[in-house]
Amino acid sequence: MPHVSALLVIDMQNTPVSIAYRPAETVAVIAGLRERAMAAGVPVVTIQDQGGGMEAGTQGWQVVSELAPADGESIVHKTSPDSFLGTDLDKTLETLGITEVVVTGFATEICVDTTARQALSHGYDLVVVADGHTTSVRPEGGEYASPAQSIAHHNEIFRHLGFPGRSIRVLSAAEVDFAESHAG
Repeated sequence: MPHVSALLVIDMQNTPVSIAYRPAETVAVIAGLRERAMAAGVPVVTIQDQGGGMEAGTQGWQVVSELAPADGESIVHKTSPDSFLGTDLDKTLETLGITEVVVTGFATEICVDTTARQALSHGYDLVVVADGHTTSVRPEGGEYASPAQSIAHHNEIFRHLGFPGRSIRVLSAAEVDFAESHAG
């Protein structure tokens, strides 16, 4: 049975992208995926964080121009790392008949990880786009893993994560085939 996919673009807003590791590359990867998804009729759902310096309507809260949602695209506003918590994301995906989410965005170990795991708990299959998520740049020698290590670590965790009854794949953007996704 084919997957019915939606592309999730998490927190790719001006403030987070301004502190991101490899921001231009990550934005370009996601923009390419958006284009391919739209061409294949796959819905794109933009998730927009608010609060903590990203108050609704401010410049920092705006989605970066390269990824700005098109008219009619779904936008979900959230206030926690979990894009499902207190939002209409689940209802939006249900209405669209989605069975699998293709996850991209910021920040790898917070909102991307939390939303990906919650998608599994909400009954969705999962694709983590290995080169389509990023995290913040950090000072050398701190307690955090480097951004490159954190991204690689999370990709590897998802490659080995088992979840009963769910498909979990970690694919590069080039390996994501939206043509396989169509409503049955």
